[in-house]
Amino acid sequence: MIENLISGISLGSVYAIIALGYTMVYGIAKMLNFAHGDVIMVGGYMSFCGTVYLGLNPWLGLLVAMGVCTVLGMTIERFAYKPLRSAPSLAVLITAIGVSYLLQNAAQLIWSPNPKSFTPIVTGNIKLGDVVLPKVALLTVGSCIAIMVALTLFTNKTKLGTAMRAVSEDKGAAQLMGINVNVTISTAFAIGSALAAVAGVLMLSAQPSLVPTTGSLPGIKAFTAAVLGGIGSIPGALLGGILLGVLENLSKASAVSQISDAIVFGVLILMLMVKPSGLLGKSIREKV
Repeated sequence: MIENLISGISLGSVYAIIALGYTMVYGIAKMLNFAHGDVIMVGGYMSFCGTVYLGLNPWLGLLVAMGVCTVLGMTIERFAYKPLRSAPSLAVLITAIGVSYLLQNAAQLIWSPNPKSFTPIVTGNIKLGDVVLPKVALLTVGSCIAIMVALTLFTNKTKLGTAMRAVSEDKGAAQLMGINVNVTISTAFAIGSALAAVAGVLMLSAQPSLVPTTGSLPGIKAFTAAVLGGIGSIPGALLGGILLGVLENLSKASAVSQISDAIVFGVLILMLMVKPSGLLGKSIREKV
């Protein structure tokens, strides 16, 4: 039971890191980047190439993945989303789906659809009494907490973080105050994409099978976690991810394992019915 709970918290921490990427982008640009899950996949392949083809240490492979995904996120924002800032949300959604399929098909052409064996960033277990804990689970939970604290300090204590909060409140007013909105939004995409690379490496270290669709379902579940916790809220992303991971893992360990995914999305539906803004989200009244 304790092992299942720890595994659930570890899985939830991965969802939380991915959800933080959704939260950064939506909180500032008010866009839902549904290609975010495929950036996870790109990060996995970049780390794979760094460790297998270049012979790098897995930690250096992680840095390579973060660098490539950061550039990729900024490129996607510049060429796919920036021209649509004033467009209807449906146009942004369709574009995001197109970018997602573009990344998946590009991965299939480059690396083939066959699964790749991923090199975990850490291996082995730690035994605490009768409880055996994988090192990667502890690393994942610790990384998630460290990232959340760092993002909170960044948004509250730095000049760029203040600019992000200002753009989130009102882009027009922020621009009149001298804030470069384009740089601020691009930075949000860069941070979110770098976090996607971290999440991808941690996830694949626990489940080391890499295919072009690796990030699709985790991306959707992480979006569910972001909505559950309150999209736009950094603590909400953490809370939603942990709750979702624990619920999913306990469901898989029970008699209803075959419908664990249905249970996860069922919880989202119930949450939207009861509290559409999420657990820690704030309801915003639109002025007319």
